[in-house]
Amino acid sequence: MSWGTELWDQFDNLEKHTQWGIDILEKYIKFVKERTEIEVSYAKQLRNLSKKYQPKRNSKEEEEYKYTSCKAFISTLNEMNDYAGQHEVISENMTSQITMELTRYVQELKQERKSHFHDGRKAQQHIETCWKQLESSKRRFERDCKEADRAQQYFEKMDADINVTKADVEKARQQAQLRHQMAEDSKADYSSTLQKFNHEQHEHYYTHIPGIFQKIQDMEERRIVRIGESMKTYAEVDRQVIPIIGKCLDGIAKAAESIDQKNDSQLVIEAYKSGFEPPGDIDFEDYTQPMKRTISETSLSNSRGDSKTELKFTSKSKGKLWPFIKKNKSPKQQKEPLSHRFNEFMTSKPKIHCFRSLKRGGTGPEDFSNLPPEQRRKKLQQKVDELNKDIQKEMDQRDAITKMKDVYIKNPQMGDPGSLDHKLIEVGHNIEKLRLEIQKFEAWLTEVEGRLPVRGEQTRRQSGMYEAQNTPSVNNCAQDRESSPDGSYTEEQSQENELKMMATDFDDEFDDEEPLPTIGTCKALYTFEGQNEGTISIAEGEILYVIEEDKGDGWTRIRRNEDEEGYVPTSYVEVCLDKNAKGAMTYI
Repeated sequence: MSWGTELWDQFDNLEKHTQWGIDILEKYIKFVKERTEIEVSYAKQLRNLSKKYQPKRNSKEEEEYKYTSCKAFISTLNEMNDYAGQHEVISENMTSQITMELTRYVQELKQERKSHFHDGRKAQQHIETCWKQLESSKRRFERDCKEADRAQQYFEKMDADINVTKADVEKARQQAQLRHQMAEDSKADYSSTLQKFNHEQHEHYYTHIPGIFQKIQDMEERRIVRIGESMKTYAEVDRQVIPIIGKCLDGIAKAAESIDQKNDSQLVIEAYKSGFEPPGDIDFEDYTQPMKRTISETSLSNSRGDSKTELKFTSKSKGKLWPFIKKNKSPKQQKEPLSHRFNEFMTSKPKIHCFRSLKRGGTGPEDFSNLPPEQRRKKLQQKVDELNKDIQKEMDQRDAITKMKDVYIKNPQMGDPGSLDHKLIEVGHNIEKLRLEIQKFEAWLTEVEGRLPVRGEQTRRQSGMYEAQNTPSVNNCAQDRESSPDGSYTEEQSQENELKMMATDFDDEFDDEEPLPTIGTCKALYTFEGQNEGTISIAEGEILYVIEEDKGDGWTRIRRNEDEEGYVPTSYVEVCLDKNAKGAMTYI
């Protein structure tokens, strides 16, 4: 089966068919290209979808994703991102292995087709030229034969006419012979041309055209094979990513299996547990007895008496006072329903009982006092851990600067060692500042842990960033209060502390009092901005008076004039105490 023998006379149809084949190939290329564009668009949409539902950094939404169901959702989003990546791989492979290869092949195919049909047209032109030569030779032979026949008839007529001279007859005879000779020559030329044409025609239809058509057939069959291979590659590109897509889907299924409802429930407890104990039973109050009503030990509607002294000495068997409960001002006030009291408790805010800490700016949102005990403890512990990490970073930076200084000392040409002293002082100042912050937050944390109910084992807090120092607590609230063995406050202790606070701290801090005597002077080593209440701002190099030395909490009380006094960090000043006050001159 050969086009050269079977389709020897279908040159034009073959030309149309091969052009159609190229059009089909280009259409397939366009199809694959549009498929790659769809894959890229789909991958982009999947990535945008995954990004849209990712939790925002440093936001409340990110904190909510600690639950296993939310973590599984995050894993699903990540797997969808990888899933989108596989569709991008499909697009890239189809572009490189199909679209680009077929585009290059189509260009080569067009050139080859053009060359083959050019040879075919050339062969046709040659055979047409031979045919024209044959026709010309044939017409000349025919004309010469007719001329020879007419010359012969004219000679015979002249020869039969008796009135014609002998010379005219001879002339006619010679003309007839000439025409006969020309006819013979034309016959020989026509015969030769005919043989040549027959030979060329045989070569054309049995050698040249079959060879050209066979090449065109081979070209068309290669095109068909190539498009089949491309379709197979099309399927293989999809099949290659199926295992990875399967892993993505397995990852989503595994994330779904990792959801633990019990763990999520426990996280809810940790997130919202207040640390308070539920109220106890309400005692029966017998109004039929003429005796004075007693105060229920664990009542939510506890009332204050008219005398604070009576509250202090009424009974030694008082129960626990529910924390932060508002007390009635009048014992005769009509009792409200228990649900109203409980709602009042749930919406109440903890009161501030320490005025000295107000003086030093230690309360407010900074110590998370607006949170329930358990949540406050977690926030303080988190703050301590963050400060420890900051100290470690500063210490690492100090070690690096120290090593660099040693290198400069050994190799002065590399740099001036003295240029790093200011940086070392600054880093040391930052470390000292962070240590003071840690002491402050650890004191608050100790206070909160002392109030919480006793749990199985208290979480050990490790500082690890610097050597522990035996310093007393800077928060006087811990000294002014006593807690019961179970971590809650009794009514008797609470009332005693209130009386003591109002008799000492409040009067001492906020009533008019005699100014404290000066016990020495100090020089400011650094500038300190006293932004918290109870502190005072100082400038580097300023000379001030010392009226209360550091009691181990890292703060020194100083005075600038009669109206300006407050606390500054001890590490910010160089203190010189009076000999008469301390018995010796001391430098800190």
